[in-house]
Amino acid sequence: MSRLWWVRHGPTHAKALAGWRDIPADLSDTAALARLDAALPAGALLISSDLIRARDTAAALARGRRLLPADPDLRELHFGDWDGLHHAEVSARWPDLSRAFWEDPGAVAPPGGESWHQAEARISAAVARLTEAHPGAEIVLVAHMGAILTQYALAARLTPAEALAQRIDPLSITRLDRAHSRWQVGCVNHIP
Repeated sequence: MSRLWWVRHGPTHAKALAGWRDIPADLSDTAALARLDAALPAGALLISSDLIRARDTAAALARGRRLLPADPDLRELHFGDWDGLHHAEVSARWPDLSRAFWEDPGAVAPPGGESWHQAEARISAAVARLTEAHPGAEIVLVAHMGAILTQYALAARLTPAEALAQRIDPLSITRLDRAHSRWQVGCVNHIP
C-alpha cells in the first residue's frame, strides 16, 4: 500500500490569487511546525512543489526524511492573468468566466492559465511517477490547496465543485491511501 501525506504549505497571508506566483510562506509558528512534523511519518520520503512557499515548508520538515528534488508538476493551479489579482477584481473584469471557473470548474480556464482538468492531469501524472518509482512508500508531499484538492476529489470520487467546498488549511494534512490500485481518503484537512 502507498500512503501519501499531502501537506499544504505554510500561510502566505496573500489577499490575492496566488497560483504560480512565487511568494514566501510565513513559517514563524514553530509550535505548529513541530506538531505537524510529529504527526508525519519519520523516515518518509519528502517532496514539494518547486514554488518557494512549498520548498521552504518542506525544508522545515526534512529532518529525518529523505528530501527528493522539488517537482514543478506539484504546483498550484495556474491562474494565468488572474494571478496576483483579488477575487473581486477578477469578478469585475471577467464576470462570466470567473463565475464559470469557480461554480462549475472542470474545462474552464483563466486567460493564460489552466483548467481544473488540466491541473488534475498534471498533478496526477506527478503522483503516478512518484508512486511508481517508490512503490509502497510513505510519501509526504508539500503542495498547494488546489493541487491537494484535485487528488482529494479523485480519491473521494467528488466533482471539482464538490471538492472546492472542502477547506485545506495551511500546515494541514490530507492523507490518501492506495490499496489495490484505488485511492481512498484517510483524513482531510487534519490540523495536528
